[in-house]
Amino acid sequence: MSAWAQKYRGATVEDLDPPPALSAKPTEPISYALMNAFERDYSHLTVVSEDTRALLGYLNIPRLKQMLKDGAVRETDHVAKAMQRFQRSGKVYKVITMDTPLEELEAFFIGGVDGSGPQDFAVVTDGNRRFVLGVATKGDLEEFVKRRPA
Repeated sequence: MSAWAQKYRGATVEDLDPPPALSAKPTEPISYALMNAFERDYSHLTVVSEDTRALLGYLNIPRLKQMLKDGAVRETDHVAKAMQRFQRSGKVYKVITMDTPLEELEAFFIGGVDGSGPQDFAVVTDGNRRFVLGVATKGDLEEFVKRRPA
């Protein structure tokens, strides 16, 4: 663990006070998702099924901006064209809840669930993974450490 781990002192994801989840639907226009992300200064939006509210994937807003700039997508295209899908089969996902210790969250950001590589954000769910409660980013963790008294 990094030197930051000493500063967590038992803190959990809930202590980061992550903003409520904002989700897009696959059939919404990209322009609508972008507007919602910009209004709330979000760097990632989850994408959920319109019927079941199941988590399908996410939009990485900086990546989306680059795709628009490169002409890979247009603002009138559906979110489904630009979203990054979660792979359902054969993939193990780390469950991140409001009770997850920040040391575990940091380890997730550094090496992913299985050490496969760094992660930029974590989807925060309830313990049963039925509801998306928020999104936590590496930046949220860094800000927490900066504002916490030594």
